[in-house]
Amino acid sequence: MSDTLLSSASKEVIIGFDRPFVIIGERINPTGRKLLAEEMKQGDFSRVEADAVAQVEAGAQMLDVNAGIPLADEPAILAQAIKLVQSVTDVPICIDSSIVEALESGLSVYEGKALVNSVTGEDEQMERVLPLVAKYGAAVVAISNDETGISEDPDVRFEVAKKIVQRAADHGIPHSDVVVDPLVMPIGAINSSGKQVMHLVRRLHDELDVNTTCGASNVSFGLPNRNGINSAFLTMAIAAGMTSAITSPLHAEVMQAVLGADVMMGHDPDCRNWIRKYREPATTGEGGRAGRRRRRSSP
Repeated sequence: MSDTLLSSASKEVIIGFDRPFVIIGERINPTGRKLLAEEMKQGDFSRVEADAVAQVEAGAQMLDVNAGIPLADEPAILAQAIKLVQSVTDVPICIDSSIVEALESGLSVYEGKALVNSVTGEDEQMERVLPLVAKYGAAVVAISNDETGISEDPDVRFEVAKKIVQRAADHGIPHSDVVVDPLVMPIGAINSSGKQVMHLVRRLHDELDVNTTCGASNVSFGLPNRNGINSAFLTMAIAAGMTSAITSPLHAEVMQAVLGADVMMGHDPDCRNWIRKYREPATTGEGGRAGRRRRRSSP
């Protein structure tokens, strides 16, 4: 069973091989956003609230929430941000931190089954994060690097992912609750990074039977027209078997690429999601009825 079930207090989202691709909104992250970082540090969460609502309205099925602010009380800020996001949206949350105390603080206030972002293949971190994931009945993002760093060989990254999945099982966490991040590197710096990810995603899909996610915008770092690259990457990644991504739903071309890929992969039965998103509204004619175009008869 490859389905990863996640939930908020009132809504379930399933990441799975034969299901629509899941967009995890990336915007609630102070990294590289100085204004947001300062506001969150001062207890002003108005921008967090606006970003949460906007991303869900744009089509995000989940939201990533990060409070990594230097010299700030990250556990307290993360818990506060999660409570706020839960109060204004109904989607499940990906609790994002590299600090175990912050992850536990976020999990302690979360209502539902969260996705914990993340654990690496380093032995010490696995033994700190995985018991926490098991304690709260959460799912976890497995980052495919370890003490040796990030290998450019996708088969080495596969072995790291395999180790995390096996160690998770030792803690009672099923493989369906491990979502592997194959690590997307900037293609402008490593020209083979796209091919590496596609190769690795196929192996993760076929051999480990696990769902996958990534920070999709990493692939375009340093390039012009980043949304064009991101869209092409996501379309190809979905074809290779990727099942979710942490990215911004606020870019129309990215969402169009994802929805179109779902159609092509048979993950949008009867094209319902595509039609719902892009169907032109009926024009209203006289008497309040939708006007119909009539074919003119030949003279």
